[in-house]
Amino acid sequence: MLSAVRMLKLAFIGTHSVGKTTLCYGLGARLKAADVVLDIVHEVARRCPLPINGETSLAAQSWILHTQIADELVASARHPVVLCDRSVLDNYVYLLLSSGRADHGVEALVAWWLRTYDLLVYVPVVDHPRADGLRALDPDFQRAVDARLIEELEARELAPLRLEPDRRERWLEDVEDVIRDRVLPPQLPLL
Repeated sequence: MLSAVRMLKLAFIGTHSVGKTTLCYGLGARLKAADVVLDIVHEVARRCPLPINGETSLAAQSWILHTQIADELVASARHPVVLCDRSVLDNYVYLLLSSGRADHGVEALVAWWLRTYDLLVYVPVVDHPRADGLRALDPDFQRAVDARLIEELEARELAPLRLEPDRRERWLEDVEDVIRDRVLPPQLPLL
């Protein structure tokens, strides 16, 4: 099946605790069931050895951003379809919130790397953060990250697939419908 699958790199974007991980694994399971060869780039912040959330720093966010890129490089070299639980833009937004828009030396890298995604899927805030043992529970911080991400999307004129808040129970199907033709070979009519 590998030769019939087209290349695709998709990233779920959005603030923390909105359902990106659930969507990423759900989509991965559905595509695997259709024999699509893929890899999932897991959320890098969970492995960061430095403080994250409201206590993050330029060093922590730089580590996360560069590790994200490294993980995506490995996944893309080995698999025709890559699903990312976050993108470099998410990581950059947390960096901006912690350190401001100074000369970090990563702006050009982020702009260039964003071109490697075939599809960004924006997951909106529909509920307060839930305890997962890692992410901040402050809804103000969650909304600040979301607002800054939207600001960055608009400034960069990026047009992600925007999931509708009132269709949460259909989000997985909505994403699957958009990418199905990109990753599955066309079916020949039998009759």
